[in-house]
Amino acid sequence: MHQIKIVFILFLLGFIPYVKAQEPEDYIEFNDRKNTVHGVYLGLSTYYGKIKKKDTYSASLKIAYVANQQFEIGFEGITLYSDFNNQGLSDSNNDLVALYGGLHLEPILFSKSKLNLSFPLLVGGGAAAILEDHTNDYIIDHEDWEAVFVLEPGVNLLFNLNRYVQLEAGVKHRFSSRLSFNNSPISRINGFSVGLGVKVGVFNMGRNRYKKKNHV
Repeated sequence: MHQIKIVFILFLLGFIPYVKAQEPEDYIEFNDRKNTVHGVYLGLSTYYGKIKKKDTYSASLKIAYVANQQFEIGFEGITLYSDFNNQGLSDSNNDLVALYGGLHLEPILFSKSKLNLSFPLLVGGGAAAILEDHTNDYIIDHEDWEAVFVLEPGVNLLFNLNRYVQLEAGVKHRFSSRLSFNNSPISRINGFSVGLGVKVGVFNMGRNRYKKKNHV
């Protein structure tokens, strides 16, 4: 009897490694798609466009929350510069500057793929002004600042490098409220622009992984 027990114990010890080796084949890992996946990121973008046929440059900084890799909501701030003279209305060279920001919304299509399509929208406001360049010294008066409301829809292509970095390229159109600068042909800062950007963060936080029986 004692010898039988020893043989039985040795048999079990020899069988345990075999069971462990077979475990990956009996079970598979999967993501629970019913759970909302959360994310957050910081994004930087640069854009080029035209206002009244003048070269215009802008840069944006945004921070946003991403729900289930399908919708973004956050805040975006933008600085804008355009080399814009008064087209003969004065002897000064003039530059247009604007600072604005607001609510950032962005629904995302094909979010589970490497390449996504999104439709960003900025709704907000800020201020714009004309800088007068007299002998290379800019003169700007606080009374020259004009409040402006901005609506900026667009279309982006998003490329997911990995879980933490996403590249974007897109086009957008800026619609603004009317401005009333003295001796200037600029009445709005409307215009198309194209640009590139990068988002850095965690787009898929707290991924839940479980083991599921593989019946195949």
